[in-house]
Amino acid sequence: MQIITEVEQGSSEWLTLRLGIVTCSELDCLLVNGKGEAGFGAGAFTYMNTLIGERITGEAADPFTGNCHTERGHEWEDIPRKLYEKLEEVETRQVAIILNHGIGYSPDSLIGDKGLNEIKTKLPKFQVDVILSGEVPREHVAQCQGGLWVSEREWIDFISYWPGMPLFVKRMYRDEVMIRKIAERVKAFYEILDERMNKVLGIAA
Repeated sequence: MQIITEVEQGSSEWLTLRLGIVTCSELDCLLVNGKGEAGFGAGAFTYMNTLIGERITGEAADPFTGNCHTERGHEWEDIPRKLYEKLEEVETRQVAIILNHGIGYSPDSLIGDKGLNEIKTKLPKFQVDVILSGEVPREHVAQCQGGLWVSEREWIDFISYWPGMPLFVKRMYRDEVMIRKIAERVKAFYEILDERMNKVLGIAA
């Protein structure tokens, strides 16, 4: 496991570290059942082709410069982090990316030796849904469990925030069944990726 701290998330150096590898933010598409090879869906193959292109060219495919939601998230991220530190009486540490098992994860913070947190900003209508459900939204579960797998940590606090609304914090512990499934899907994904890349390069018939 490699924890990289000397670069900033979102920088060109950070993008280079993620080049051509699966990242936890995209794990959800690997878990969707589809009709493709090894049961992958169309989204997984689109992602696979993107990574193949990055590996061949050595450049990020359509580097994501952000939208209003990601810009808001980056701008506001420190606010819920400080609220969380005060609420939980902990100190957090920021890192660029953790590399392990051939994939990458960029947590919003590390907490002590055992914890992480993942911070999301949610529009008020979605924040209401999250608070009323009392659960981590389904679309973020794979990212969080993948983060626990990559970081080899025990728990992750999912934080959802919108100014003026109650802060939502939900602790998730390692789900070893799901982590095992993620590991299997990543392995199968990379096997197909290598095969397709070899064909593109003319190495395999």
